[in-house]
Amino acid sequence: MNLLSSASIFSFFTIISRILGYLRDILIAIFLGASIFADAFFVAFRLPNTFRRLFAEGTFNAAFIPSYTSAKLKNQKEGKKFADNVFNLLLLILLFIVTLAEIFTPFLVYLIAPGFAADNVKFDLAVEFTRITFPFLLFVSLSSFFSGILNSNNKFAAAAAAPIILNVILILSIFISYVLDLNIAKQLSFGVTLSGVIQLTFLIFFTLKFYRPNIKLRFRINNKVKFFFRKLLPSIFSSGVTQINILVGTIIASFQSGAVSYLYYADRVYQINLAIAGIAVGTVSLPVLSKAFQSKRYSKISDIQNKSLQLSLLLSVPASIGLIISSEEIVNGLFGYGSFTVKDVEMTSKALMFFGYGVIAFALIKILANFFFARGNTLTPFYISSFIVFLNVMISISFFNKLGFLIIPIATSISTWVGVLIFFYLLMKNKLLFLQTKLYKNIFKIIISSSIMAFVLDYVLDKYSTYLDYTYIFKSFYLLIIVGFVGTIYLLSCYLFGLLKIKNYKTN
Repeated sequence: MNLLSSASIFSFFTIISRILGYLRDILIAIFLGASIFADAFFVAFRLPNTFRRLFAEGTFNAAFIPSYTSAKLKNQKEGKKFADNVFNLLLLILLFIVTLAEIFTPFLVYLIAPGFAADNVKFDLAVEFTRITFPFLLFVSLSSFFSGILNSNNKFAAAAAAPIILNVILILSIFISYVLDLNIAKQLSFGVTLSGVIQLTFLIFFTLKFYRPNIKLRFRINNKVKFFFRKLLPSIFSSGVTQINILVGTIIASFQSGAVSYLYYADRVYQINLAIAGIAVGTVSLPVLSKAFQSKRYSKISDIQNKSLQLSLLLSVPASIGLIISSEEIVNGLFGYGSFTVKDVEMTSKALMFFGYGVIAFALIKILANFFFARGNTLTPFYISSFIVFLNVMISISFFNKLGFLIIPIATSISTWVGVLIFFYLLMKNKLLFLQTKLYKNIFKIIISSSIMAFVLDYVLDKYSTYLDYTYIFKSFYLLIIVGFVGTIYLLSCYLFGLLKIKNYKTN
């Protein structure tokens, strides 16, 4: 297996999904802006979508793949029995959670967005939309189970392509609502749940070659299944620490008008790099890393660790610099239309810039947590992640009155960097991380290439500033050209430094 080629396949479909996601969010920005309907929908979508990210973006895999791989190594029948037991128990748990959420939706909305309580109209809208979107949690979580089966067999394309369905359905919902003069935010909510049903059906179809689920009301919860679920909860919290921080941020931001929308739009922009540099690399490296630990091949473990870190930095360092330098131009080019005002662009771009400082940490923490997950250790990442969330909350609450919602991206970036340092310290102290001299040399090359890109980007943005102004109708076109140009400069520089050779990322 090759990390670069597997990550490229995963990233290809992820990029398509994110591009469609941007188109979706551009349309939402045009038709809803930062209105109460937008805030209500984003809160309604935030909780099931957070669970989607927690389950679908490597978190479920972090607990499932090592256990499933271990069971399969004994024999195929043992692996099938383990998967069936996990599937049936997961189905019952999810049905119970969704039923409770539908009954206690007002209380749930109050927990997610307590600031909405002061506005009855906004609060009632959020409750209505949440009841519609919440079943999405059931379908997307089960989808993650089937993605885990595929990924454990080194099949990444279908799992990576599945989220495309969500964005296609939501884009269609917007156009249909506009043509038929329906409530756009409400139809978007229905679209969320419908996309979950289609996504689950899609993944079941591709998984049938490797696994056919047996739904049973009576099944055995053996020690292996108990062990898996004991690992799953810490895994959800630790692997999804960035998403949990964003959810915490949404709760705090609900006290400031429009802040929920600003954070949502900023979150959407930097997530594309996180999906590639953190989630894609982490997802494709976990199965081979788990197998290496099972067979105790320590030279291979060191090889995978170093290549995972290098690939993650290769993708996240230039993205971080790019977001910091051009946050306003990016937000302006993507969302600066219709109901999305100049003020909305300014507020969102500031949030994006501060998220930009944490992009490298958001990606690295996914990779570093895998080094524990592959050993079946989900508790250590859980403790570190708990501290990260605690630190984030303390910083956010302490400075919210002074800095407003902007403290949320600042606190998220600072707390995640602290978490990265703790991960490195514990890994090195316990001799679980085997860094090679070649990695340090390649990191230096990545920094040089990123610096060249930053210089070119700053020059081009200044030269073509007129074409990126809010009032210029074709600003998104110029933004795409600039991003493509500086991206090519960066890749060319990396190629000349020998960072893009396929053989450098082989794990077999």
